Amino acid sequence: MLQNFPLLEAFLTGLISGFLVSIPVGPINVTIIHEGAERGFRWAVFIGAGSVLMEAIYCALGFAGFSELFTTNIARATLQLASFALMAYLGVKYLFAKEVKTTSRSAERIEERLHPHTAFMTGFVRTLGNPGVLLLWVALSATFLSHEWVDPNWTSKALCIGGVAAGGLVWFTLLSYVVSVGHRHLSDQTMLTMSRGAGGMMLVAAVALGYKLAFLLADTLKAVGASRM
Repeated sequence: MLQNFPLLEAFLTGLISGFLVSIPVGPINVTIIHEGAERGFRWAVFIGAGSVLMEAIYCALGFAGFSELFTTNIARATLQLASFALMAYLGVKYLFAKEVKTTSRSAERIEERLHPHTAFMTGFVRTLGNPGVLLLWVALSATFLSHEWVDPNWTSKALCIGGVAAGGLVWFTLLSYVVSVGHRHLSDQTMLTMSRGAGGMMLVAAVALGYKLAFLLADTLKAVGASRM
């Protein structure tokens, strides 16, 4: 049904993915949980906003790298296979995680050089220092284009990127409210449960991607067989 409204489909694709990708507990969520309780809702929201801006930039870079790679079924199948593998890997990683990761070495090095002093820059720099986020959005942008959820023009891509930003901001705003205004303490076990739940959703998404990939591979093999006859 949404295929009749391609721009709406692109925005909703970004909105849903931006929200889901933000749920697994990592450096940004941990920072919001710890500092939101101490410094308040506004501070926590701006940490999330800084992270969202960097994720939107990473998503745009992913789209920029996959503009002309979908002219054949083989190219689409290859990229879908790569995105399926990454989504399955992340799903298993978060579902069976034993601890919550609070930072990374690359993020620590960048923070030592840039010394962010505001909430917004803290969120921005900590996402900038996480190369895994860039890899994730490169894979997701390829997935969106190869499944034609986002059209290969910058109007559609821009709406998807805007959706990514909106989805991420919705999650971080909700989290900021819970820990600062709601005065709810989130234990390490609660954060771990959140991550595992997100991992389960990623595995479901991987199964859906694998289902569509199987049909695409079947069509590709049929086309190859027909060309040899």
